[in-house]
Order: sequence, then C-alpha cells, then structure tokens
Amino acid sequence: MNEEILINVTPQETRVAIVENGVLQELYIERARKRGSVGKIFKGKIVRVLPGMQAAFVDIGLERTGFLHSSDLNGVGIDSEPAGNGANGHHNIQPIEAILHEGQEILVQVLKDPLGSKGARLTTRLSIASRYLVFLPDSRNLGVSQRIDNAEERERLRELILTSELHRSGLAEEIEGPDEPINPPVAERRPHLDRGGFILRTAAEGRTREEIHKDIEFLHKLWDAISRRIETVPAPGIVHEDLPLSMRVMRDRVHTDIEKILIDSRETFQKLTGFARDFMPELQERIEHYAGERPLLNLYAIEDEIQRSLNRKVQLKSGGYLIIDQTEAMTTIDVNTGAYVGHRNQEETIYKTNLEAAQAIARQLRLRNLGGIIIIDFIDMREQEHARQVLRALEKSLERDHSKVTISELTSLGLVQLTRKRTRESLEQVLCETCPTCAGRGTIKTGETVCYEIFREILREVRQFDARKLLVVASQQVVDMCHDELSDSIAELEQFIQRPIAFQAEPLYSQEQYEIVLQ
Repeated sequence: MNEEILINVTPQETRVAIVENGVLQELYIERARKRGSVGKIFKGKIVRVLPGMQAAFVDIGLERTGFLHSSDLNGVGIDSEPAGNGANGHHNIQPIEAILHEGQEILVQVLKDPLGSKGARLTTRLSIASRYLVFLPDSRNLGVSQRIDNAEERERLRELILTSELHRSGLAEEIEGPDEPINPPVAERRPHLDRGGFILRTAAEGRTREEIHKDIEFLHKLWDAISRRIETVPAPGIVHEDLPLSMRVMRDRVHTDIEKILIDSRETFQKLTGFARDFMPELQERIEHYAGERPLLNLYAIEDEIQRSLNRKVQLKSGGYLIIDQTEAMTTIDVNTGAYVGHRNQEETIYKTNLEAAQAIARQLRLRNLGGIIIIDFIDMREQEHARQVLRALEKSLERDHSKVTISELTSLGLVQLTRKRTRESLEQVLCETCPTCAGRGTIKTGETVCYEIFREILREVRQFDARKLLVVASQQVVDMCHDELSDSIAELEQFIQRPIAFQAEPLYSQEQYEIVLQ
C-alpha cells in the first residue's frame, strides 16, 4: 500500500494528512492557541474527593478541573505515602479517600483532552514515549506491543531491554563478565527492572541492540530532567509536555513502508530531517520539502475532503449513503441504499451496499476521529452468511486503525455496537462550535411555528398590559410570512384585541428570535 504523509505548517496551525493510495485516511490538527493536553504531565492539587464515585477532581491549571478515577490511581501522591503492595506486585485496593485529600499535591498525566462539558481525564500512572519504547517510571515490569505477534521477536526484544538495563546497573559484568552476553536464564531471574518499566512499541520490531539502548538512555535522561522540574514547579503547573504535532507524527506514525513525507515549511523540514538523522536515518531520504505553488493539501483534494467530512451525509460510490450523527453520548451511523437498485435482487443489493458501507465507515471513523460508543445500523439482511461477511469486512477494514477498537456481534435488531478509544477531540469538535441559532439541536422552528408563538404572546401581553398598539420585531422570514400567508390571521387578531399590530424586520435576528414592543 502506497502511504504518504503531508505536513502543512503555518504560524497558526499544523495539519498532518495521512494518505493511503491517494485517499485521505486520517487528519491531525494542532493549533498554536489551543494545543492538546494528552501526554502532558502536571503537578496538580486535589480540589475535591468524591467517595461515592471513587474519584477526585484535580486542579491542573486548565479551564476545568481534571477527573481522576480510582482505577487510574497508583496510590502515590507527591506528599503522601504509597499504598501497600500485595504479593503480586500490584497496589492493594484502598478507597480513594484513604489515599487522597483536598489540598494534596499530586503528579498526574492527561489521558484524554477535555471534551464538551467534561474536564480532562487524568492518571497517576505516568508514561513517556520515545521512538521504540514507552517508559513507565512507577512500574518495574516489561511489556511488548500486541501488534508484534512473532513469539521469537517478542522474546528477543525483551532480552534486549533486560540486558541493556543490567549493563546500566553494572550487574551484567558481575554475572557474566564485561564482554560476554547475558544468557536467557539470567534474564528470567530478573523479571523486574530497577529504574522503571518499559513497553516495546510496534516500531521496535526488527530494531538493533544499539537502537533500543539509545532510546533507553534518552528516556532515562528525560525522566531525570522531569524529576528535577517536579521539585521546583508550583502546583498547579506543567512539568512536561509532549513534542509538537509534526515531530509526534514522525515518532509515532512513520514506518519503513512510508513512501514519502512532504513538508511545506522549510524550518519544519530542517527540524524533521535532524530528528530523522538522530532516530531513523533509514527514512531521512524520504523526507522532502514541498515548494510548489499549489497548496500542499490541494494535491489530493484534501481541502474538499475536509469539508465533506463535516457533513452528516456520506455518499457511497454505488449510490447508497451513510448518515452520521455525533452526540455527547454516542455516535450513530445509519446505512441506506439510496439510489442503488442493484442488478439481481433486493437481498444482493442490500448485501453489496452493506459491504461498501463497512469499508466507508472504517475510513470515516479514522478521518473524523470518532470515539466512544458507536452504533451502526446496517440495512437488515435475511441471510446469516451475508451478515457474517459484512461484519468480517468491517473488522478487516478497521485493522489499520491505530486506535483500539472493540466490535460486538450483530444484535437481534441488526445493529453493530463498537467502541473506539477516544483520546482527543473529533474533527468536528476541533473545527466547529455549537450553532447559536439551534443551540446544538440540528433543527430550528419553522417560520409558521414562530408566527403562532407570536400570536399567543400578543394575547398574553394584551391581557396583562394596557397598550394602544403593538410592534413585532422579528426576522425577515417571519415578517414576510405574517404579511403574506398569514395576513388573514393577523387581521382577525387585530379585530379580536381591538389594537393595531405593526411588524418590523430585524436582519440580525435568527428565525426563532422575536420581540413584542408595547406602544
């Protein structure tokens, strides 16, 4: 598969497009005025402990307090003693009120950015990522990415970490001598690490001892610098933040199958070539500076695709379509045949539409960055084999998704339920805001409905106050309807209340806005 990364940089924002076979699959946006907080480490202060929810609210210096659940708690605060350890190395389960108290300082990391009315989701299980590893300062265990499924490679990588850490501590020389390798049985006798745990990322597959060791050294030095900063930063305050978007993409998303990386900023191009020289020299030649007159993201009609990704309706090539509705609770996706009538029979038409929809849905989830609970309403299929094939097509299409996705079976109502890990705002939440006219409902009252509301309001006003005449100030659409289609009703109302009613159009009013002025 031909995969390219396009990086568009301006002083105001950075946009990164992941393109596969010429088609936009993912889009990342980071704005200078509103950088995301995921991965940032804060020294926070407990504002409130909620025993009933087994959670706490933490002031980390953002607009809203962060939310820390007991399941994300190590049991260790900056000024508290750790909870006791059990025989299995895990912390004993204690109620949150026994570990935290109001005013306490605590070190936390952001798991999820604030979404809607919710504050950031926090954890005390800190992690710091590099190219091949994730460092866990409070852990002593070693893990390997589940995407590395070769058993021999998993064991080789584990041994690389263990031997590197033994050499750092000087124990390797004591066990085997300075020039001899560590035997596997020795590594097995030391399953826990001394200076923190590690998770080997998917990118570590096939890496050499020197490359892994270089990452370990970098992470230890970074954690030492963070530890020194923890001592001096007042709460609430930030002690560590992740790399900017362009460098995060180089670290997390660039792999050996990438065809090329195009960057339209010379300054960013120079930074990323330096980053590649230090951490991924084999990919350095694939990084190119784009200096063409045509805007970079117009090369693959990406600007148009971004606009389409904000629409509810997604057109399928066959003539069918999807309707995507995103709410705070969940996202629903409805599949429809539309203009597609097929060539054989109804069941075959439905089956083909659902198959195409499964692929389109997987792409839309990545492109729009939809997370949380997602309900898909495929068109009902009578044949169980067709339903199984559609579900398999959806699973296969989601295999390239870098976010964790869990899919359930088809329900008795023909619905597919899935969850997709949400760590940042969706594309709609980044680019849009709640409509001031409909307040997020997605609909507004018709002009006729507003006119009838005005009639009822006039009757209430006349009964309550003494006025010689009334002036109705409303939108142009409502005024036009009262003068034209409802002119007879206005005449009847004037006769009933025995007062004249005048109308004035206000261009700045929305269709639902109006005001009745007594004169």
